[in-house]
Amino acid sequence: MTSVVERLRRDSPGFSVEFFPARDDADEAVLWRAIRELEPLDPSFVSITYGAGGSSRDRTIRTTARIAQETTLVATAHLTAVQHSVAELRNVIGWYAAVGVRNILALRGDPPGDPYGEWTPQPDGLTYAEELVRLCRELGDFCVGVSASTYGHPRSPDLDTDTKHLVSKIRAGADYVIAQLFFRPEDFLRLRDRLDAAGCGDVPLLPGLMPLTTKRTLAKTVELSGADVPDEVSRRLDPYLDDPAAFRSAGIDLATETGARLLAEGVPGLHFYTLNRSKATREVVGRLGLVPARA
Repeated sequence: MTSVVERLRRDSPGFSVEFFPARDDADEAVLWRAIRELEPLDPSFVSITYGAGGSSRDRTIRTTARIAQETTLVATAHLTAVQHSVAELRNVIGWYAAVGVRNILALRGDPPGDPYGEWTPQPDGLTYAEELVRLCRELGDFCVGVSASTYGHPRSPDLDTDTKHLVSKIRAGADYVIAQLFFRPEDFLRLRDRLDAAGCGDVPLLPGLMPLTTKRTLAKTVELSGADVPDEVSRRLDPYLDDPAAFRSAGIDLATETGARLLAEGVPGLHFYTLNRSKATREVVGRLGLVPARA
């Protein structure tokens, strides 16, 4: 099984994509349409987020295994410590290994129902993402990724503390880092500078992008990043709030410009949050020349 780091080294620069688990059979069909549309573009890896509920988790596990077994794509398994004992985590990690999945994105996860709520560890569970990284390392030859909050985790008192937590995940054995959503290239580059100053500049750090194609994706970016929309972004998009086609066009332009700036700054790849649709991602990576000639 090819590792994410191997693909990042081979492809640099390339792109990767993230999906979320389908809620029902109709959503499953939409998800697989997006997967099949992106497969010919040969992304470095694809991943499925790990839901807080049992049915969502089951779909994540099944879909990740199916990607690994039925497509040419490199599958990455999300895993969180939320509502899991260590024994249950060991079981899930072992199941992933059994179906040929050797890439894991290890996340502590958010408190169920309120991502900004107080974290309460599961009895006999884990408290920190670095513990989950170590557990994955103990159980097999996994390539392990972790996440980073571009603007700092909402529960971190300051950016220095947040950076120390990120470094501790890397020191625990993380091979690469995916940055959560942000609005401006400079926001991501400041995170990269902090990581470099902490002595971890050799660890691949991927910027997370979501093309702002609708008012919904704009609101989702605010929610997931924890940051307000900067004035320069508002000036680009606000004139088209009542014109969906023009808004989408401006959002694709903005994502393309952001991606181009980051590629010029030497990032190893771009990580796209797709909302289980492929069209916007395909447009941006095509404009940026990140697709193979055969596609």
